[in-house]
Amino acid sequence: MKRSLREYILRLLFLLIGLVIAHLGVTLFLLTDLGADPFNVFIQGIFRTLGPLLPVLTHGYTHAAVCILIMFILLFLDRSYIKAGTLVCMIFGGPIIDLFTRLLGTFIHPGNPFVLRLFTLALGCIILAFGMTIVIKSDAGTGPNDLVAIVLSEKLPRPFGPVRILVDICFVASGFLMGGAVGIGTIISAFLVGPVAGIFLPYSEKLIRTQLRLLINSKQ
Repeated sequence: MKRSLREYILRLLFLLIGLVIAHLGVTLFLLTDLGADPFNVFIQGIFRTLGPLLPVLTHGYTHAAVCILIMFILLFLDRSYIKAGTLVCMIFGGPIIDLFTRLLGTFIHPGNPFVLRLFTLALGCIILAFGMTIVIKSDAGTGPNDLVAIVLSEKLPRPFGPVRILVDICFVASGFLMGGAVGIGTIISAFLVGPVAGIFLPYSEKLIRTQLRLLINSKQ
């Protein structure tokens, strides 16, 4: 096996680990039932606007269609952002959330005390932010919705944290205007995930770089 192929497989493995961590955070967020995350407010708004016109449309189909649209736009703007990991994120994200929901749904639910739900929500946002930075720094690709903030941050260039907040606010505002549901969880997510991810990014990059060096050298 060539070193370049070995390294790429290891990067995909790191991406999967980050994806599992991130979607654990997403699951905690969703189980509190305190509002959808910014991107899903946007998706919900589109679905509620187009749903009456297209009876076969579902929230899931709308989510997939928007992600595919983002990918096509990036293919024209800068196709270097579209990698195998982008497809991995699209394929495995949902099943991972479903698995964690089955495992944790009995313990985390809307019937929990509000303070506990709020703490769980904040914890979910932090876990999501950490997992997201592992996915990003794996350099094997990332989900289409996260790519929006990444591309803008690198092209402007501006720090990832503030750019992520701005992108999330745009998702929330446009989704709300189209009928998407906004809750306290939406607001907390919009202002917490970006800055926390900005803090984690350099540490995640160093972690992955160090582990790659150790794993590659150990097989030689």
